[in-house]
Amino acid sequence: MIAVHIERGRVEIRRKPWPRRRRREALVRLITAGICNTDLELLEGYYNFSGTPGHEFVGEVVEADDPALVGRRVVGEINLPCGRCAWCRRGLGRHCPRRTVLGIAGRPGAFSEYFTLPEANLHLVPDAVPNDRAVFTEPVAAACEILEQVRMPKGSTVAVIGDGKLGLLVAQVLNVAGHKIHLFGKHENKLAIARAAGITARLRQAVPTSAYQWVVEATGRAEGLEEAVRMAQPRGTVVLKSTLHEKVPVDTAPVVVNEITLVGSRCGRFEPALRLLRQGRIRPETMISARVPLRDAPRAFRLAARRESLKILLDAG
Repeated sequence: MIAVHIERGRVEIRRKPWPRRRRREALVRLITAGICNTDLELLEGYYNFSGTPGHEFVGEVVEADDPALVGRRVVGEINLPCGRCAWCRRGLGRHCPRRTVLGIAGRPGAFSEYFTLPEANLHLVPDAVPNDRAVFTEPVAAACEILEQVRMPKGSTVAVIGDGKLGLLVAQVLNVAGHKIHLFGKHENKLAIARAAGITARLRQAVPTSAYQWVVEATGRAEGLEEAVRMAQPRGTVVLKSTLHEKVPVDTAPVVVNEITLVGSRCGRFEPALRLLRQGRIRPETMISARVPLRDAPRAFRLAARRESLKILLDAG
């Protein structure tokens, strides 16, 4: 089979043997996968990564211990916890200190013709959800996680900074949840996607100061945290979504003086994401900029790195 390999800033296609399926694991054939900002950060050296990346995917189960999975379309949660530690016993397997993470830490990713995942990590894709929508399940789940971490009264006005893939998804998810969203970005073509979903969107030229009780930072840039803190009202809450390779300098004075709450937010549960996608309440497929065959992954990564690009899909064929 072929698989994508990244190392020291290079993207290559390599031939590798099929993965060996262990007990209670499924062998999955890739249908389509999405390149996200984390994959681009890994290419730049995040986690000192080398290997096969990829964690946003739709696949078909080829082999499994559970016969009900075979032949079905699936998406998969990316964290593989130990299942035995104190965090796992509390239901916080996403924070298990011994976990591996698909395509990020200790587990080859989904940018491969075939890969394996525990059956417990898999979720069936509803028949009504096309592949181009289902491939967004993981980032939609990450957007939904905000609603579980932060209790905002319905109808709250929320600022979202960043009009990239995740910022647009966060804005749409919070909008569907009944909040009034003000999205700040730097690209008119991306802001137009938000406006089409009924979201107030404006160019991020000079952000307002102390204007919002709730701010979500999804810029993917080091200066995003400073901007988010500046926008938050005293005793406001800033939700951090960006993961960056470089260290981010933080002026803690306004955080302390204004008593700002900072909330880190990462992965989320797949169930609410699949429910939204099945209901068609958000349509992330409008964010697809290009589809590229898996064998042309180097070109796909170059496209994904362009500022004007949104989601680039790798199709296995």
